[in-house]
Amino acid sequence: LAMGGYRVLAADFHVHSFPLSWAMLATWDTVMEAQRQGLDVIAIVGHNHVWASKVGRWFSRRAGGPLVLTGQEIVSAHYHLLAIGIDSTVDWRQTLASSIDEVHRQGGVAIAAHPVASYWPAYDAKAMQALDGAEILHPIAYSSDDIASQLQQFYHRAPLTAIGDSDYHGLGPIGLCRTYVFAKEETQQGILDALRHGRTVVYDRAGRAYGDPALIRLAAASDRKSVV
Repeated sequence: LAMGGYRVLAADFHVHSFPLSWAMLATWDTVMEAQRQGLDVIAIVGHNHVWASKVGRWFSRRAGGPLVLTGQEIVSAHYHLLAIGIDSTVDWRQTLASSIDEVHRQGGVAIAAHPVASYWPAYDAKAMQALDGAEILHPIAYSSDDIASQLQQFYHRAPLTAIGDSDYHGLGPIGLCRTYVFAKEETQQGILDALRHGRTVVYDRAGRAYGDPALIRLAAASDRKSVV
């Protein structure tokens, strides 16, 4: 979909596959399920490893599936962080700010994964200043109004890119929560650039939109034109 000079891509940046990430589907099956659910982009983020994302990228390129971004979910006792666009595993045994710095050194983007209140102490001023985005929408938001409020409160703590992710483990629909990325080109670098500059829109089930206000207005105007 083209809109306002951008390619608008449906993405899910929090996807797990079997093995080693408590997931039900093999990497290749996960890629094909993403395609069936209409996703243009996914990031396969193994728990403290990147190799599953590399397998997924290899397979999807040959199968004609969605664009698969390399990545890792950095899983620590104190925080969970999505490292999107990296090639080497980031050590989880360090502070959050240090992890974000390593993600950036590798040319990646750092996104707070399901940042509920119990993780907030890890997000000190240094980490918040460096953080690129946060999951404002995640399936757990539909389980509790309090949790939904916690995700929103965290998102509004700093200028952050709005992210909607499914945290897919093979159960439930991949892309249940998704991010619409306004990219200048349909490549990993094009998507990372859009994330760095906040060019996303996220919709919840009630139709509320989060993200760049100008892009929200652009999408709304496009919808009205399509109805006419």
